[in-house]
Amino acid sequence: MIIHPTGQFDNHARDYERIEVRPLAAAMGAEILGVRLSEVDDATFAEIREALFRHKMIYFRGQQVGHAGQQAFARRFGPFAEDAYTQGVPGYPDVQPLIREADARAGMVFGAGWHTDSPFLPEPPAISMLYAVEVPPYGGDTIWANTALAYATLSDTMRALLAPLRVHMSMRRVLATAQAHQAPDDTPIGRVAATRDLRELPPEIARKVLGAMHPLVRTHPVSGEKALYCDETYAVGIEGLTPAEAEPILGFLAAHITQPAFTCRLRWEAGTFALWDNRICVHQAFNDYDGFRRELYRSTIAGEAPA
Repeated sequence: MIIHPTGQFDNHARDYERIEVRPLAAAMGAEILGVRLSEVDDATFAEIREALFRHKMIYFRGQQVGHAGQQAFARRFGPFAEDAYTQGVPGYPDVQPLIREADARAGMVFGAGWHTDSPFLPEPPAISMLYAVEVPPYGGDTIWANTALAYATLSDTMRALLAPLRVHMSMRRVLATAQAHQAPDDTPIGRVAATRDLRELPPEIARKVLGAMHPLVRTHPVSGEKALYCDETYAVGIEGLTPAEAEPILGFLAAHITQPAFTCRLRWEAGTFALWDNRICVHQAFNDYDGFRRELYRSTIAGEAPA
C-alpha cells in the first residue's frame, strides 16, 4: 500500500514578517530561521505558533536556551502537561531529561514505535518539544507522519465508517514490552520495566493501562483540520467492537498513516529545538545509536479532551 497524494500536498511556507520558514518535506515539517528563542517578542511568537499549526512540526538550529530558557519558551504555548513517564530536572519540573549513555544497550528506547504522546490520558498533551544538547554523529533521528494528510486521502466511505468510532488508548503494550525486554533502571522505560515483579501495578501506572476512549477522527481546535487519532503503540481497541473486529481497522490505519509520502525526518544537531503538534501527527525515535551518547530535554504542553 503506497499512496502518493498528488494534488493534496500543501506544505508551502507562507510569507511572514519576522521569521523565515523553510519546508522540510512535501507532507509536513519546516525549519524556522532568523530566530533566537531566548529573544522572541510577542509578534514573533505569534508567527512561530501559526507556523507550528500549519507545518505540524517545526525546528530551530543553533539555539542556546538552557533549562530556564526552555521552560520559559514552552510556557508561552500554555500550561504544562502531566508527563506520563519522566521526572523533571532539579529546579525545572517541566523540563524532562531524555538521556541515553554511550554504554547503554537496550532492546527498546523511549519513543520507539509510532505514537502520539500520552493519548491514554483523558486530556493528552497538545504540543511536545525537544531540545538537543548532545547527539550521535549519526543515528538517533526522529520521524513524523501527518495524520491530517493521511485522513484526507481516505475514501469518503472509509471516512464515514470511522466518523462515529472511539479508539481505546492504553499503555498496556508499552508496559508488556518494557517488562519483557528492558532492565529496570532510572530511565523512562526502565522505570516502567521495574513493575515486572510487583503483584499489583502502582495506581499511576494502572490508570494509564486502563487508558481512555477518544474519537478515532478528531478535529484540531485551532485549524479545524480533521485527523486520524490512532497509532501502533497505544491504540488497543475500538469502543463497541470485538478485538477481532477492531484489529483489522487499527492495523490498516497504522500502516496507512505511516506511509513514506506522509512523513518528514529530522537529523538532530546539538542546539536543535524541535516542537510538534500531537493532535495532528505521530512520531517515532530510532534505536540505532549504540556506542554514542544522546542527551535531549522534553517539555509538553497541556491539551484538551479530543473532539
